[in-house]
Amino acid sequence: MPQPMIKADVRIKDLKGFGEKSEEILAKVGIHSVDEFMAIDPFELYKKLKKTVPRTGLNSIYAIIGAQEDKHWQVIAREKKTEILFRLDDMGLAPKSSQKKKDNE
Repeated sequence: MPQPMIKADVRIKDLKGFGEKSEEILAKVGIHSVDEFMAIDPFELYKKLKKTVPRTGLNSIYAIIGAQEDKHWQVIAREKKTEILFRLDDMGLAPKSSQKKKDNE
């Protein structure tokens, strides 16, 4: 996916949909700069967050992808939800409600 150009003085908290809390949370998994954030696969980052930060939910993956693509997380959720859920399922990280639906099919 093409990544938007980021100015050198931009911090994680300045990315679309992020703030100081996001910056603090990402620091817990070793992401301290925009360059590090933009370089990591969003699904691998979500996996790290799920292991480290309690109550990390689907909105987090939407926000991560949104920040990397410079789009609001709700746009990502609306446009890519199915694709994201399938990828998370492949990784064993799909929400339990999605897993139950799949098991019942």
